Amino acid sequence: MRAADPIDHQARGDEQAATTVTVDGHSVRMAYRDAGPTDREEPRDTLVFVHGIPTWGYLWRRVAPAFEDEFRVVVPDLVGYGNSSAREGFDRSIRAQEEALDGLLADLGVESFSVVAHDIGGGAALRLAAHQPGRVERFVASNLVCYDSFPVEFISSFGLPRTEGMDREEFVGKLDFAFAEGAYGEADPGFVEGMKAPWLREDGQRALARAAVSTNTNHTMEIPYGDIEAQLLCLWAEDDVMQPVEYGERLADDVGGEVVRLSDAYHWVPEDAAAEYRRELAAFLGV
Repeated sequence: MRAADPIDHQARGDEQAATTVTVDGHSVRMAYRDAGPTDREEPRDTLVFVHGIPTWGYLWRRVAPAFEDEFRVVVPDLVGYGNSSAREGFDRSIRAQEEALDGLLADLGVESFSVVAHDIGGGAALRLAAHQPGRVERFVASNLVCYDSFPVEFISSFGLPRTEGMDREEFVGKLDFAFAEGAYGEADPGFVEGMKAPWLREDGQRALARAAVSTNTNHTMEIPYGDIEAQLLCLWAEDDVMQPVEYGERLADDVGGEVVRLSDAYHWVPEDAAAEYRRELAAFLGV
């Protein structure tokens, strides 16, 4: 496992590729980063890192690159997020993200894989693991949505019609609250800037409103959790008030797995506790 010194968000975006996936019959552009060993015929495994709301693949800047010497590492931007299409006319729900993620992996020729997932990206990945259990070998669940753990009031507030026309200063203030005030200790300005950037583009406020209004508890309540066969690790920030660790414990009980509590971290656990997160993930993966 090598060091994972984060680069700035613009450079990370420049490294992304894109493909077209289908969501409810609509063709949607999906951005992703695909990196890993090129000096051997087959890497050990494919690791897929999935973000949630209101982040994008840059959430994993301090974690995912550390595993690129050993694994093929795929880091998508969910549809409607980051550098994926944020236009009108398609669903951004957890159910839709499952379909988009499945389409991306098919396009990349990935049959079996391990997943590291956060927030609503975790909800989409759980659906995929339950509906196609033979494909997901290992599952790392980090402060993800499951059962009835969401919507979160703060995120739901972005889904109100007034968000699209909100005063710019107020909108930026809400994003600062989410990313800067939501960090454990003093937030890295590069992280805050990177997380905010997609939503500060033209039509970004509308895009965030569409993403926020798409959160639907039914899409995680209907998951047949007992069908998940993946080896499970719940790598969970124990001080997160948005997705409490009790949900990770419930998931581990239902699926069968271990809960590792990370201290000194809130909801943005891959950023707040990056070094410990990398160590625990490496141990779970056997590297």
